[in-house]
Amino acid sequence: MRFLDRLQPLALLVLRLVIGTIMIAHGYGKVFGGFSHVHDMVQHLGFPGWTAYLLAGTEFFGGILIIAGLVTRFVAVAMLIDMSVAIWKIHWHNGLKGQGGFEFPLAVAAIAFVLLCFGAGPIAFDSIRNGGGGRTKSKPLSRAA
Repeated sequence: MRFLDRLQPLALLVLRLVIGTIMIAHGYGKVFGGFSHVHDMVQHLGFPGWTAYLLAGTEFFGGILIIAGLVTRFVAVAMLIDMSVAIWKIHWHNGLKGQGGFEFPLAVAAIAFVLLCFGAGPIAFDSIRNGGGGRTKSKPLSRAA
């Protein structure tokens, strides 16, 4: 199955497109219309009100950056923290599955973790910025035959 190694750059692009789209969709309402609600929500959860800016910015602007593949690892850390806090403070008591469960934020956190570990891949502005010229400096995800 070594031929699949050639698809790894595409796989990382797909992961970035998926998590970026999800985060933009979740952050859009926070940035453009419901910020006072977000501010109240983070305070109700026991966090300072200013963390609402981090939450909204991570979701909306971080989603844009991750789709572009720009500062991917930094944004992935922020998204991983965002989803971990969401699981811990909002979804955990509902269990894994069902209404308000943590299965979806857990999946998004796992995608963020993968991007943190492997970076954006060669189809990204990070690669161009780092002088990769479209090539990745990391090893392929798998060498299994």
